[in-house]
Amino acid sequence: MEGKLRAAIVGSTGYGGVELIRLLQNHPKVEITSVISSSSAGVSIEEGFPHLTGVIERNLDGVDPTEIAGKADVVFTATPSGVSAKLVPQLLETGLKVVDLSGDFRLKDGAEYEHWYKHPAPADVYLQQAVYGLCEVFGERVAGVDFVSNPGCYSTAALLGLIPALQAGWIKHDSIIIDAKSGVSGAGRGTSLTVHFAEINENFKAYKMNKHQHIPEIEQTLTEIIGEKVTVTFTTHLVPMNRGIMNTMYAGMNSHYTEQDFVELYREYYAGRPFVRVRDVGVVPATKEVSGSNYCDIGFATDARTGRVTIVSVIDNLVKGAAGQAIQNLNLMMGWEETLGLGYTPVYP
Repeated sequence: MEGKLRAAIVGSTGYGGVELIRLLQNHPKVEITSVISSSSAGVSIEEGFPHLTGVIERNLDGVDPTEIAGKADVVFTATPSGVSAKLVPQLLETGLKVVDLSGDFRLKDGAEYEHWYKHPAPADVYLQQAVYGLCEVFGERVAGVDFVSNPGCYSTAALLGLIPALQAGWIKHDSIIIDAKSGVSGAGRGTSLTVHFAEINENFKAYKMNKHQHIPEIEQTLTEIIGEKVTVTFTTHLVPMNRGIMNTMYAGMNSHYTEQDFVELYREYYAGRPFVRVRDVGVVPATKEVSGSNYCDIGFATDARTGRVTIVSVIDNLVKGAAGQAIQNLNLMMGWEETLGLGYTPVYP
């Protein structure tokens, strides 16, 4: 293990945290030196996650920034929103590198954060310091920094699916509708009526309509891309499956473009970015085709009759939407090959 970067994971008993463990176990340049949980300190991680038996034999540590700094070089904070806002500044002050998965540092406007997240905003200095780590778009900004805010799962799928067309001026920025669907693991491991088996099985429902915290994140990024205010209609749905996000997005086209035009535009935009796969004309991606991997797959259908394009973007919410992109960000921060520790073929069927 000598010479490896030491990593700590705060929130190791959540789905995002345990996915970080799975992926980092095979990273050639990283060693997990601390798994941390405020609610289960002192308990073996195998007790809560028996599938880790023999994989990582370690008791969970408590949340103490000084102790974390003594064991690690980088910290992944996979915590609920509101927790990282208080913890991350303490971690940064100890000299640690931080990749935050919580969402507390994605928005640059503190008042906007408080409106959507319903928590006190972090200090503005940290909001401005955090680099928004959408790797395929802002990867150059991530290189060499100490603090990255990992994008949200829905936001990742939406932004990767929209940015090339919006930046090229092919779609009308005031016409975007995002119909988003997620597997139940996106709600976290906590129990609630929403994710109760009898409530979600054989069911399909919309939630947080016009209130989802990824709305301002998507709008902030798209606005930055074109330098003009962008607003979107964004509706999220819970689907009775474990993993996966599908964003079906609709936008008016500014001219007549074919599906082949979109395929060529997107392949040129994402050239050299190994985790975005643009499908051939007539091929629409499905969530199962990216499950367990760090891929984002994108497909298109244009409609000359309505003058609109439909863009379908799929990811695994726990990998490209969380842990996988966090590791991709770490690789970029450290100047390593972007794909290190992420060479997973999707699990199929």
